[in-house]
Amino acid sequence: MNTPKSFGYYFPAEFEMHEATWLSWPHKEASWPGKIDAIYPNYSLFVKYLAQSEKVRINVVDAAMQESATAHLVKAGVNMDQVSFYLHPTNDAWCRDHGPAFLINPAADQKKVIVDWNYNAWGNKYPPYDLDDVIPTLIGKHFDIPVYHPGIIMEGGSVEFNGSGTILTSTSCLLNPNRNSHLNRDQIENYLFDYYGANQVLWVEEGIVGDDTDGHIDDTIRFVNEDTVLTVVESNRQDENYTILQDNLAQLKKMRLLNGKQLNIVELPMPDAVIYEDQRLPASYANYYISNKYVIVPTFRSAMDDKALTIIAEAYSNREVVGIDSTDIIWGLGSFHCLSQQEPLV
Repeated sequence: MNTPKSFGYYFPAEFEMHEATWLSWPHKEASWPGKIDAIYPNYSLFVKYLAQSEKVRINVVDAAMQESATAHLVKAGVNMDQVSFYLHPTNDAWCRDHGPAFLINPAADQKKVIVDWNYNAWGNKYPPYDLDDVIPTLIGKHFDIPVYHPGIIMEGGSVEFNGSGTILTSTSCLLNPNRNSHLNRDQIENYLFDYYGANQVLWVEEGIVGDDTDGHIDDTIRFVNEDTVLTVVESNRQDENYTILQDNLAQLKKMRLLNGKQLNIVELPMPDAVIYEDQRLPASYANYYISNKYVIVPTFRSAMDDKALTIIAEAYSNREVVGIDSTDIIWGLGSFHCLSQQEPLV
C-alpha cells in the first residue's frame, strides 16, 4: 500500500520543534452559547504566547472575520508579523480535530505530507461539519503539500504521540460505534500504524466526565518525552471522575513501550469541578499546548491551579509554563490543545 508509513513518514511528538501552530478562529456562537465574546481576550493571549516562538496560521471564514480577529489580536499585543490568515471557511474552532495531521520524513525530497482524516464532529453530534472536514486538503493545496485520505473518522485530540512509534488513545472514543462502526480494534490500529507512521498503540478505557468527544486522550494523558506521561487523577473519592481516572492510572502502570520499558508516570491533579448552567464541563490541566517556547496551560480559578502549574513546570524543564484562564473557554467543552494543531519544523 502507498501509505505515509511505507514512504518513511511519521507524526512527530508535539514537544518537538514546530514551524507553526494552526488555529481556526472561533465564530460559532452555539459552541459558546451566550459567552462567545468573553473568550476572545484569553484566546488572543494564547496567540500572543504562540507568536513569540513560532508562526501562527489562522483559518478564517472571510475578510470581515480576519479584520475582527486582527483587532482582538492587536489589542492583546500579539506580534502580528508572526500571524498569517487563510480564507478557509470553517464550521467551528476545534482545529486539533479538523486540522491537518502533518507527517515528516527528513530524508525524503518531499519532507512533509498531510493526512486528511474524515471528520464527523464527534459522532455527528454537531452538524454541519462539511467545511471543517475539508480543511486539511485546502491547506495541502495552498502549500503544495501531498495529502493522503485514509477514508475513516479520526480526530487529533483522540491520539497522543511520543514521537518514537507509540500512540496513546482511548477505547471509549476510537471504538465508539459513532465513529467507525465497520472497523474492529485491530483494523483501527492498522490505520494508525499506516497513516501516523506508528508501531504501537496503547489503550486506556475512558475519558473525563463532561467530555462530549467520548473520551479524548488529550484531556487525560500527555507524553512529556518518549517514555514519560502526565496523567490526571482525582483526589476526591466522591467525584465522578475518581474511579475513571484511577482505572486509567492502573492501565498505564501495566503498559510497556516498544523497548520493553515501563512508562514514567507523573500524576497531575484535576481542577475543582467547573459547572456552568448546571453542566459539568470537561476542565482538565492536561489540555495544555506545547509550543516551541512555552507550555500553555488552561487554568480554572481553582485552588489546584498553582499545584498543577508547578507539576507541569517540573516535567517540562526546558520550557516556560504559562497559565491562561480558561474558565470561559471551557464552556465550549475544550481548551487550548483542542483549539490548536502543530505544524512540525523539518
